[in-house]
Amino acid sequence: MQRSLRSPRTPSNLSKWRECMHVELLVSGALVLAVFLVPSIFVAQVAQAQTYSVLYSFQGPPDGKNPWAGLIRDAEGNLYGTTSRGGISYWGMAFKLDPRGKESVLYNFLGGYGELPASGLIRDAKGSFYGTTSQGGFYNRGTAFKLDMRGHETVLYSFTGAGPSGGLVLDAAGNLYGMANGTVFKLNKAAKIRVLHTFSGPPDGQDPLGGVVRDAKGNLYGTTYMGGVYNDYGTVFKIDKTGKTGKTGKETVLHSFSGADGSMPQATVILDAAGNLYGVTSSGGTSGNCNPFGCGVVFKLAPNSDGSWKETVLYSFTGQPDGSDPVGTLVRDAGSNLYGMTASGGSSGAGTVFMLDTSGKERVLHSFAGGADGWFPQAGLLLDSKGNLYGTTSDAGGGTGTVFKLTP
Repeated sequence: MQRSLRSPRTPSNLSKWRECMHVELLVSGALVLAVFLVPSIFVAQVAQAQTYSVLYSFQGPPDGKNPWAGLIRDAEGNLYGTTSRGGISYWGMAFKLDPRGKESVLYNFLGGYGELPASGLIRDAKGSFYGTTSQGGFYNRGTAFKLDMRGHETVLYSFTGAGPSGGLVLDAAGNLYGMANGTVFKLNKAAKIRVLHTFSGPPDGQDPLGGVVRDAKGNLYGTTYMGGVYNDYGTVFKIDKTGKTGKTGKETVLHSFSGADGSMPQATVILDAAGNLYGVTSSGGTSGNCNPFGCGVVFKLAPNSDGSWKETVLYSFTGQPDGSDPVGTLVRDAGSNLYGMTASGGSSGAGTVFMLDTSGKERVLHSFAGGADGWFPQAGLLLDSKGNLYGTTSDAGGGTGTVFKLTP
């Protein structure tokens, strides 16, 4: 089911949207994407000749259905993720896919213990998984959960307001960070939550839909779908580590989108070694025929010596054939090339996998054709050490979704 990404949302209809996540689920993508640094030679191979293959097609209950999030991968080549629907109770599930394409159900969500996982999984050093559900839990407002190696789930926290739509970040001390109900929160090992920042709307951000990324100093970065100083087009923000002792952290709006430079970001940003941020907006830009809101952009935010930040639009999507509505987190290789997906557009209107090189040239690596090939990807990509790309599509064939691999 294709989503309408372009209608500005008021608080009332945003709340209704969140209550109907299985119908219109606007989500950034993966909780955390594993970014592997690969030699630039692989980039050239991907651009010239690549092979797309569907590793697994979900079949619906009791199998999974409609994966909205990205994947993580272990050293043995197993892939892990979530589906928003399907499973024995139809509330979604966590799954494992081995290198031979055999799927195993790690956990079936059961409503009171969480339902409708809209984001992917992260994993600690002991092999336990962590994630969020957008609904379910004690208050039916979503949960943060832990899943051990035996498939035993622990609800770490039941949210009381609008639940999380993005995923979690784990620090070395075992604390989890994420966004829910218009806030950025920290959940410690004792399952006690502290709100680091509450978004207040223009000129501050509003309605964060993705997750956060954490730098080496403990600062958090993310996006809000609305808010800012220009027409509610959204923001990129930073919360510094001074939030460690206070009730709220110090939040700084690094950039307010104005339309031509992007609008309505839904995905988590990524960081490079120099502290630059990269991301996408689902709308905005200067190109294409995706109605007045634009087809979306890829952007870069660079810190200046005076503490300000400069935004550069690296690419404006046009719809066809290059794609539109990028809503998933980017991944970056050692050659500074960026990879991502668009939820629609492309040669068949069903979305694309794209690469953006350092000169700003975009190449469509794959246009989804619909049907068994997959439709409407909502998440980001996973890049392995050999340059292979892995991802999910939210729909395929009868509306069940796929796991795919794009090989150089």
